[in-house]
Amino acid sequence: MGAAPLTLIALHGNGGGGFRFARCAPHMPPQVRFVAPTLDGFAEKPPDPALQSLRDYAVRLAELIAPEPRPRVLLGHGIGGAFVLELLQQQPEAVDGVILHAPVGARLASRRFPKLMKPPIVRMAGKWLLSAPFMHPLWQRVFFHQPVPSEYLRRFFAEYGRCAVFGQMFDLITADWFKTLRPSEVRAGLLWGARERVLKVEHVEDYKALLPRHIVRIVPDWDHFPMIEQPEAYAAEVSALAGQVLAL
Repeated sequence: MGAAPLTLIALHGNGGGGFRFARCAPHMPPQVRFVAPTLDGFAEKPPDPALQSLRDYAVRLAELIAPEPRPRVLLGHGIGGAFVLELLQQQPEAVDGVILHAPVGARLASRRFPKLMKPPIVRMAGKWLLSAPFMHPLWQRVFFHQPVPSEYLRRFFAEYGRCAVFGQMFDLITADWFKTLRPSEVRAGLLWGARERVLKVEHVEDYKALLPRHIVRIVPDWDHFPMIEQPEAYAAEVSALAGQVLAL
């Protein structure tokens, strides 16, 4: 007998949208219904002025995933993980399990990048530099260590420039917000790459108390974007982890 069917919903990080998972989607096993929505204001999707808090985004996320068949596992990467954590505060019944892949939230008070992005002018400049074509060779070396098709990379970086809520995220996802989170009994997978440079692997310890029903998976050769660099391996890893989470 094959593995039981499930729905795996992947939520992107800052700047981009569901396209971040486009390379791994074709490699998902047949029993997995894979969905990668784009939240309002990210990538090419227009912003919704009504979304002014993390709670607002969590409620919108719950609306997006409600039509998907159960059991459903919600995977949040980067700031996508912050939205997942807020959803668990507001509507934990919306999911049957979650996977946090190198989520943003822990240790924000000590991380340099969020501090750097506090002034609005720095956010604007940062977004422009991330999307500027002449900067792509530099960012490609910074973000990726394995070959990625140039056509994919052009859209990946261009989405930063079209992201209307890039700066807003630095106002909403803060150390003070993280302190308000209550533990949740929702089943969870805590996923990290051992070579992760954006969000260090030791951050995983901060999420264990928030999600006591958890599995920890550290993948030796992953950096921050394995869904782009190693799409086939990523599809196999997250689909298997989703099944393990549901079995907790």
